[in-house]
Amino acid sequence: MNRRTLIASSATLALTASPGFAQTAPTLDPENTIYLDLKQGRVVIKLLPDVAPKTVERIKALTRQGFYDGTVFHRVIEGFMAQGGDPTGTGTGGSKLPDLALEPSGRHFVRGVCAMARASDPDSANSQFFIMFAPMPALYRQYAIWGQVVSGMEYVDQIKRGNSDDNGKVNNPDRIVRMRVAADVK
Repeated sequence: MNRRTLIASSATLALTASPGFAQTAPTLDPENTIYLDLKQGRVVIKLLPDVAPKTVERIKALTRQGFYDGTVFHRVIEGFMAQGGDPTGTGTGGSKLPDLALEPSGRHFVRGVCAMARASDPDSANSQFFIMFAPMPALYRQYAIWGQVVSGMEYVDQIKRGNSDDNGKVNNPDRIVRMRVAADVK
């Protein structure tokens, strides 16, 4: 690299790092993006088909059926996660589709990660999912990670919390207003 190239590269780096410089967000693939609308606002989730292809297909299929619309966040634990996707609102329900085999990945459970909830059987995920409020290393490779919140995490943070003495069970819980695959939104 010559001196002129080095100076130009340094100037570009300084400009893009400067406050007020408009940086564009990476373009998301609409077929692999979920819009999760809460009463507080829209949460945008990037799907990860390279990480958990069967799980992503399940999330998209249920989303396209309108399955998640109106379902509640029945279990919400401060500093941990918000869990929803159960049509009964009790934490015991699921869709009519068969359960999914676990698709473990090398990804870590950090803030904004979306993963499938399950019973004690690793191959029992169906429709319920959770969104992480904070990192939780103990979950590594235990649940299928299917997405990552890329915007609207401030709205996830506002989901009503549950009772810590009752494993996060929420009285009068917040609901998913609507959930859509971005490609289907006109």
